Amino acid sequence: MDLDVGALKLLLLCLAALSAGFVDAIAGGGGLITLPALLTAGFPAHIALGTNKGQSVFGSGAALVRFARAGLVDKQLAKVTFPFGLMGAFGGAALVLLLRPEVLKPLVLVLLIAVAVFLAFRRTPPKRDGVEPSPRPRAQAIGALIALCIGTYDGFFGPGTGTFLIVAFSSLLGHGLARASADAKVVNFASNLASVALFALKGVVLWKVALPMAAAQFTGAWLGAHVAVKGGDKLVRIVVLGVVAALVLKLGHDVWGTWTAA
Repeated sequence: MDLDVGALKLLLLCLAALSAGFVDAIAGGGGLITLPALLTAGFPAHIALGTNKGQSVFGSGAALVRFARAGLVDKQLAKVTFPFGLMGAFGGAALVLLLRPEVLKPLVLVLLIAVAVFLAFRRTPPKRDGVEPSPRPRAQAIGALIALCIGTYDGFFGPGTGTFLIVAFSSLLGHGLARASADAKVVNFASNLASVALFALKGVVLWKVALPMAAAQFTGAWLGAHVAVKGGDKLVRIVVLGVVAALVLKLGHDVWGTWTAA
């Protein structure tokens, strides 16, 4: 596949990837920046989707490493959530063949509003961020279910995946938001790997664009994870609420457009 990409266009895409990596590492939602950027640059939708996953996997990987170095990743829990996230993403991709992802937009819109309410009124739990593991085996069962369900959603539709993961780990396992963000990156990385494998097999990843963007995404994600580690739950809450607001506006616009066109 040979699509012409000028130097200026590539630079702007890399700047978008840098910003997306930073935001996504903290709160999810990086695709709100990179996917529209790729579409605006003139790439066909399937190429934009594939290239977006091709670069975003580097960002989720970088954030995961940074969180792990800070001691926020529960390695025992990750041994469960990673494979279940991987399986879920493959299953979600298969569902695309049976259903149209657009049918989920109204439901996701409602869920995102619920997420905003939860975060706005959530009391800060006792501080658990660090190396303290979650109780087992209950935590592993809950973690596996979270990874499977939201991994499936990511493979099928995707918007808000990182945000849903953060809220799920926080509310169901009682983790602080900074630690929940680290937990989320394990599943995010797994689902991104699955998506990249599928898109690459279909030949819809434009690597000459994805790799430069990946370098920028990696840098932004590393910085974003570093800021999340230093800023703690308060910062993560603020950024997540900002991402949720952007997602609600985007999906609300899409749903309204669908209804008015019908």
